[in-house]
Amino acid sequence: MDNKAFEMAKEWYDAHGVDVNAAMDAAAKTAISMHCWQGDDVVGLEGVGGGASGGIATTGNYPGRARNGDELRADIDKAISLIPGGKKLSLHASYAELHGKKIDRDAYTAEDFSEWIDWAKDRKVGLDFNTTFFSHPYAEDGFTLSSPDKKIRDFWIEHGKRCREIGEAFGKALGQTCVINHWMPDGYKDTPEDTVAPRARMVESLDAIFGAKEISKDLVQDAVESKLFGIGVESYTVGSHELMMGYAITRGILYTLDAGHFHPTEKISDKISAILQFMPKVLLHVSRGVRWDSDHVITLDDELQAIMNQIVINGYQDRVYIGLDYFDASINRVAAWVIGVRNAQKALLRAYLRPASIRQDEYAMDYTARLAHQEAYKVAPFSAIWDEYCKRQGVPGEGEWLDCVRQYEKDVMSKR
Repeated sequence: MDNKAFEMAKEWYDAHGVDVNAAMDAAAKTAISMHCWQGDDVVGLEGVGGGASGGIATTGNYPGRARNGDELRADIDKAISLIPGGKKLSLHASYAELHGKKIDRDAYTAEDFSEWIDWAKDRKVGLDFNTTFFSHPYAEDGFTLSSPDKKIRDFWIEHGKRCREIGEAFGKALGQTCVINHWMPDGYKDTPEDTVAPRARMVESLDAIFGAKEISKDLVQDAVESKLFGIGVESYTVGSHELMMGYAITRGILYTLDAGHFHPTEKISDKISAILQFMPKVLLHVSRGVRWDSDHVITLDDELQAIMNQIVINGYQDRVYIGLDYFDASINRVAAWVIGVRNAQKALLRAYLRPASIRQDEYAMDYTARLAHQEAYKVAPFSAIWDEYCKRQGVPGEGEWLDCVRQYEKDVMSKR
């Protein structure tokens, strides 16, 4: 994109009181946490095969899936080289590299993630973490922390404790807060008679996890995630919105809002300002559900933009952790990362470019002007600003990055 196009676009924002350079600088400082599981279809690195379970599924069989940690990290490196802005990487516990050790998830330590720590140090990025309460024999009956079997509950409680210690090690090693998300797939396929006991057991189990060790919030921020339903647990989810939000508020931890975990007409963008009235911070899992929690690659749609607008115009940059959560095996997996993360970065930059005068219209109760200016913002000249932003960040522009992925597919991924 030539500089003339950028200067013309910049003039539009200047006329509306927006400092484009300041917006670019602010967007570059806001980290978005990439999710490692897009690169291998949520299979993980434990060496047990399988893949996603617990009400989630990956569809498609595009060639070139990463088969081990080295391939996965190489693919992540390629994606990062094509994405502007601040970034972290989010890992699941199932991405431990055991190298032949015969241990289970209740015994994992930071040593089992040493390659990831070394990788993150080299690239100066932080690591976030996720407990993996699925794709395991002790989760096959649909219950983990809420299981009526104490042996199963104790196993998963220990897993949660170990994950918090691993997150603490990440924070110490990398000098960045590790956000740990705890999502449990527990529930029933059909209508239960007793909805109380499983939830009481889950609360008790979570208390055992979080009460086992006090960890500095500078090193670890814990979050619990709710869900409406999943495949195989359509009728009853133990960790519902009400249970997980209530737990987070009363225990002083974060609540995770996943864009695919609510009724199709609900929007998490509308929930951010409500939840932050009662808790200091919140974690987002930005996804795109199509009719259900299908985790499609996120597109630059109205909801993605609304999410970023809510963060930026309300000054929540230090109170919201932005993570992504989708997995698509029907297209090139590196391209899926690049498309989704770049879209998140586009929406973030556009939010920083939003004219403050729109809010002033509202304060003046001039709702006619508010609507007119909201609509004008939708067609503001953004493409030239984005291309200049990519240029300044040292990554390819919008018409260039796909060729880089195609060449990487030919040289690397097609040979797997």
